[in-house]
Amino acid sequence: MSEKLEQQLNNPLHGVKLVDVLNHLVSYYGFEELGSKISIRCFTHDPSINSSLKFLRKTPWARTKVEQLYLKNTKQKS
Repeated sequence: MSEKLEQQLNNPLHGVKLVDVLNHLVSYYGFEELGSKISIRCFTHDPSINSSLKFLRKTPWARTKVEQLYLKNTKQKS
């Protein structure tokens, strides 16, 4: 098995779309609480799923924070 394939299989976000991650967090926390947990403008000023997706796709550090919160949130539910 190639190293890259093995890394993907071990990646807990493999096969999970960013839109699904964001929808989960927004439905769980709401934009207001999400903005207090991750202080980025797309969550605190006129938030929407589409504007947040656009920002997160262009901003790796913000996407990483969102993905980490998603993983933390979904691990606690298990």
